[in-house]
Amino acid sequence: MVSESQSPVVILGAGPAGLTAAYESVKRNLSPVLVEKSGQVGGIARTENYRGYRFDIGGHRFFTHFEEIQRIWNEVLPKDFVTVSRISRIYYKRRFYQYPLSFFNAISNLGAWEGLLILGSYIRAKMQPHEKEENLEEWITNRFGQRLYQTFFKTYTEKVWGIACRDIQSDWAAQRIKGLTLKSVLYDAIFRGNNNQVKTLVRRFHYPVAGPGMMWESMQKQVEQRGGQVLLNAETVRIRHAAGQVQYISLRHLGQEFSLPGKTIISSIPLDELVFMLDPLPPQQVQDAARKLAYRAFILAGVILNRPRLFPDNWIYVHSPDVKVGRIQNFKNWSPAMVPDMSKTSLGMEYFCSEGDELWSMPDAELLRIAQKEIQILGLGEASSVEDGVVFRQPKAYPIYNNGYRQHVQTIREFLGTIGNLQTIGRNGLHRYNNQDHSMLTATMAVANILGEKHDLWAVNTEPSYFE
Repeated sequence: MVSESQSPVVILGAGPAGLTAAYESVKRNLSPVLVEKSGQVGGIARTENYRGYRFDIGGHRFFTHFEEIQRIWNEVLPKDFVTVSRISRIYYKRRFYQYPLSFFNAISNLGAWEGLLILGSYIRAKMQPHEKEENLEEWITNRFGQRLYQTFFKTYTEKVWGIACRDIQSDWAAQRIKGLTLKSVLYDAIFRGNNNQVKTLVRRFHYPVAGPGMMWESMQKQVEQRGGQVLLNAETVRIRHAAGQVQYISLRHLGQEFSLPGKTIISSIPLDELVFMLDPLPPQQVQDAARKLAYRAFILAGVILNRPRLFPDNWIYVHSPDVKVGRIQNFKNWSPAMVPDMSKTSLGMEYFCSEGDELWSMPDAELLRIAQKEIQILGLGEASSVEDGVVFRQPKAYPIYNNGYRQHVQTIREFLGTIGNLQTIGRNGLHRYNNQDHSMLTATMAVANILGEKHDLWAVNTEPSYFE
């Protein structure tokens, strides 16, 4: 139990950002207390274990352009990475397309005539582009043409986000797929180069041998060994603030409620939750903005099949509207250690949804029946070979860039800026669809700020980024 007389760095949320903040804190002789409401570290990057089968929640490659983040990964897991050769495909109209695209595979599947139509559509888009790029549809069409947008972007994107592409703000694309153009895709498709400037075209990456959770569990141990504290199953009840400073944080842990003084606070929890933990509550317009922030959840239906091999891919993007599944992970192909029995195969059938909708509320048994059926519909395996399964739900997996979100975030940001000892980091702490290395980078900067540096955490991941 943490003593109320201590003045630790209090970090809310033990995903990659929160754990990195704790790790950097102990390295700099600060005293962190990391607070996590669940019973496991890692957040959306955790690895779940079911009867020895390890399920990566989301699929996480370890690839970064930031030397600082690569250094942290190497420090935490110096000997436990495997190098993975990427194999992934797109399923579209009952055909599989290599991804990154292979020129000859794509033309073979689409046909030469369709290829010419896509080229003509691209030329028209360049000659008569949308003057304003206010939404995702306009942004992609300007760079790829309407026909390629309809073929490879629209169905999958709308399955992921649950809203029309025209209702997704263009800055999502500017952040996530800036640098990915038809020119770069065609060059890579023809010459099969290893384009490390566009992450979606990278063909080799590192992966912890037993899943990404291995990274975060090791980081937790190192934080604790160096004197930091990690409180799991700990609920943040309120954040008391006055005169522009957090005074204390009230927590509920192991059936007891206690307070920690607010020397400095780093939060990676969702912005809307943070707003309503504040005591006193912010002005009404800030509360209204928090209520309007939207998130996308997803469900991973982990299925175990009595087959030693199904397909070679690490993962498959499912663009077909005929099935509900959006992406399929084949965990043995990430690392053999993810599967305890080499005569079996484990798949992660990922279903994108919103909390409270039909999929989210569906009983686990029904979800597993759907996953079993869709494996056969897609031609990936026989439904009869599925012998076991488990369901994991992840709320608030992806912040949605819907209409008005920029102003809502700005309203919240301006208010939080009046609290001098509170910083927000990570994907949910900034309501920005960051990769894990960007989330970690915001954490390192937040700790540096405690020691007197002046980093703008909201500016991270506004540079040319990379997309998956």
